[in-house]
Amino acid sequence: MSAGQSRSSNTLVVPQANAALDQLKYEVAQELGISIPQDGYYGNMATRDTGAIGGHITRRLVQIAEQSLAGQFK
Repeated sequence: MSAGQSRSSNTLVVPQANAALDQLKYEVAQELGISIPQDGYYGNMATRDTGAIGGHITRRLVQIAEQSLAGQFK
């Protein structure tokens, strides 16, 4: 599988968001001191590391959504 491809059956509502999510993944990994394989194969990464990246991405997305909603109700 090449970089940026996924086996997930989930489809994005906004396909252009894929690049933004990839960028977020690399930013979070860098903040955590985790290197992401250049070939896009995650099989050699520790589950703990991939879970940490996913968890931080989720937290950040929730935070962004909360800030967006808070701005709508002011």
